[in-house]
Amino acid sequence: MSSCFRCQTVLEVVHPISRSAECYKCKTDIRCCGNCEFYDPKVYNECRETQASRILEKDRSNLCDFFKLRTTATSVQSESEKAKAAAEALFRNFKKS
Repeated sequence: MSSCFRCQTVLEVVHPISRSAECYKCKTDIRCCGNCEFYDPKVYNECRETQASRILEKDRSNLCDFFKLRTTATSVQSESEKAKAAAEALFRNFKKS
């Protein structure tokens, strides 16, 4: 099962995924770095595949030969939202003291 990195909608895709495929809910490109198994904002070029070419627009469709649709339900956006919520909770507790 895969989900859109932007809106978390479950994706129903036909393989191979075409370059023009979009999430039916938010219209984000499916074949983009944000939905790729190798995308990781913490590593060089934000990609764990060392042979992949550098792609600047991570949320736009591309023709990367190494693209593999992410199969987990988590996304980069949801991880950042979790981190933001944790930071806000920390500062809320700090202000009460």
